[in-house]
Amino acid sequence: MHSFHFSILREYDIRGIVGETLFAADAYAIGRAFGSFKPEWKTKHPRIAIARDGRLSSPELEASLIKGLTDCGVEVVQLGIGPTPMLYFAVCALELDGGIMVTGSHNPPAHNGFKFMLGRKAFYGADIKRLGDAAKNAEYHEGKGSITQKNIEREYVTILQKAYKGKRPLKIAWDAGNGAAGRIVEILTQGLPGTHSTLFCEIDGTFPNHHPDPSEAKNLQDLIRIVHEEGCDVGLAFDGDGDRIGVVDETGEILWGDQLLALFAADILKEHKGATIIADVKASKSLFDEIARLGGTPLMWKTGHSLIKTKMAETGALLAGEMSGHMFFADAYYGYDDGLYAAVRLLSLLSNSQEKLSVLRKCLPQTYSTPEIRINCEESRKFVVIEELTKRLRQSGAVFSDIDGVRVTTKEGWWLLRASNTQAVLVARCESISPEGLDRLKAELYAELAANNINVAA
Repeated sequence: MHSFHFSILREYDIRGIVGETLFAADAYAIGRAFGSFKPEWKTKHPRIAIARDGRLSSPELEASLIKGLTDCGVEVVQLGIGPTPMLYFAVCALELDGGIMVTGSHNPPAHNGFKFMLGRKAFYGADIKRLGDAAKNAEYHEGKGSITQKNIEREYVTILQKAYKGKRPLKIAWDAGNGAAGRIVEILTQGLPGTHSTLFCEIDGTFPNHHPDPSEAKNLQDLIRIVHEEGCDVGLAFDGDGDRIGVVDETGEILWGDQLLALFAADILKEHKGATIIADVKASKSLFDEIARLGGTPLMWKTGHSLIKTKMAETGALLAGEMSGHMFFADAYYGYDDGLYAAVRLLSLLSNSQEKLSVLRKCLPQTYSTPEIRINCEESRKFVVIEELTKRLRQSGAVFSDIDGVRVTTKEGWWLLRASNTQAVLVARCESISPEGLDRLKAELYAELAANNINVAA
């Protein structure tokens, strides 16, 4: 029987701090529990793909995970180091029964974890709880599995290159952030038209140059510098496991997730009027308004890659995105989040436009908003804060949505507060049609946080 640390079984994946809350024994138990999920497997020996990122702890966790799987009779297809979307691609292209990615994603080097596919479906929520229960009760299938090593890099890069439909050549800067997408970026750029400058493609789990999280402006400064120095048309960055994208235009200005999604939506809705397009609760109101104006069907949904993918499958949405940079294409692709595929789609869009990316950005509805505000909050307390806030808002008669946290609408605009499912933080954002309105929204948000004794400056 095996018990996990209470903090690592998250809503849409498993994450912890190696040596503190996450250990090799956990990886073995995860393999045993996942490999024992009958009757989901349609065969006695399901075929499951395994890949890992470049973190220093990933090889040990991968080895223990594979041992757990093979002890259940699983036929493991070992892909080696690569980005998470390469694992997703392998499961789809090779028609495998599932996949597990060993990755700490955008978290600090000491963190690590696991992302799952059950067939082509996301594995999250109740499934992860069931995995924990199976390990706790030692509900394991016994068997003798096997390991086959498979290099799928070329097949994956080929499908990315085929997605490029551009006309005019571009000058492009790429920042892999020493993450797991580095080698794919190097191979991909060799086969794409245009001029390419690459940064930090060496996979290094210590992330010596900057943290691999393109949703934070401080991590894009090297990319912005290269864009300026080399006169690039666009700069592209990726997180630690390559399923998220960051973008800067030729002036060095950042395009945030909702702005990027608006460009993709406009492109897709040219051919697919009425298509459903999903954005998470952190996205601008102007995005939802713009999708509707273009003839699409906007849908606000919960933050989280597994939650978004499941909602896409339910609604038949062709496109979805998150402020964090996860972009999901079901238009001519598989519907999972892939930062590299999103990059190629953006390059095609830009190459076929006569306008510079900065002009396209400025054509989007202009609002005044904060970036994501991340507020430190203990793991055990963050959801309690949201519950207490929700209760106060109901009592006050405030207008709000509780799809994911609380998104409060006022005459000034809106503000959001939600508990992160991946970190010990609360995530906030505010948006208004005026600078003064934004200040008032922030003051209202900070007052609510103060009511819970939370110091925003912490």
